[in-house]
Amino acid sequence: MISRFSGLSAFPLTPLQDDEVDERAFAGLVERLGAAEVDSITALGSTGSYAYLSPDERARVARLAVKHAGGTPVFVCVADLRTSQVLAHVRSAEAAGAAGILLTPMTYQPLTADDVFELFRTVTEHTDLPVIVYDNPGTTHFAFTTGLYARIAELPRIASIKIPGVPNDSVRARARVAGIRAVVPEHVTIGVSGDASAATGLNAGCDAWYSVIGGTLPEPALTITRAAQRGRTAEAVAESERLAPLWDLFAEFGGSLRVTAAIAEHLGLAPAQCLPLPIQGLTEAQRARVAAAVRDLDLG
Repeated sequence: MISRFSGLSAFPLTPLQDDEVDERAFAGLVERLGAAEVDSITALGSTGSYAYLSPDERARVARLAVKHAGGTPVFVCVADLRTSQVLAHVRSAEAAGAAGILLTPMTYQPLTADDVFELFRTVTEHTDLPVIVYDNPGTTHFAFTTGLYARIAELPRIASIKIPGVPNDSVRARARVAGIRAVVPEHVTIGVSGDASAATGLNAGCDAWYSVIGGTLPEPALTITRAAQRGRTAEAVAESERLAPLWDLFAEFGGSLRVTAAIAEHLGLAPAQCLPLPIQGLTEAQRARVAAAVRDLDLG
């Protein structure tokens, strides 16, 4: 189980066209990831717009992901506002043949730590699939504490914890990862998110990278991941620094989703305006800057 929840987990977009899931484009993205030999594929994460899709759409996307992954393990996000809805998504993920589920505490009313613990406890009682704890306060507005990681990690079937980006300073990053590792069981892997800090997180001891950019551009993400896994810390940092123009665009344009969608559209991997409304995507001027970065970095 540990190996399955380590390495590069790539998060593909769920492209839409005319307000419907573009199944052909999604299948193509998944096949691209399988061919690149990423370690796992996570469908319907925040990059996959899970919160904007109906239960039927999410079930269909989960089936497509498993069908087109070419044997690569597929994890499926099952988050929703109500526990009963989460459990329905769990059943859909199981039926699709998912290798694991990703769960984040999705909120409208603010949640307490006890609310979140009970969510994970209930889900682990209702599935045999391994569970990834998804800490993404930028979208959910709920921030885990290290103590809550520890409580949840003791539940059965908890396999991995996806943490937000680590500090840029390598010493502080190692301290952050070590602090989490000290309170969770050995079999629970720690995965970094926040693509700009992935090299630092992997070099600091994270087992996995849960990657936005890896879902559309798997090769440079694999370069970073494999270098870190082999102890070639300087190579991992150098490749991340080479991609700094992308990380800068993420920061400037309000996050990774719009930029990643623009890249996929530019490369012909997704239809134009592939994000769910009301998300408008980037302006033409912003798209031109993304296209220039893709060209300059030889990512096309």
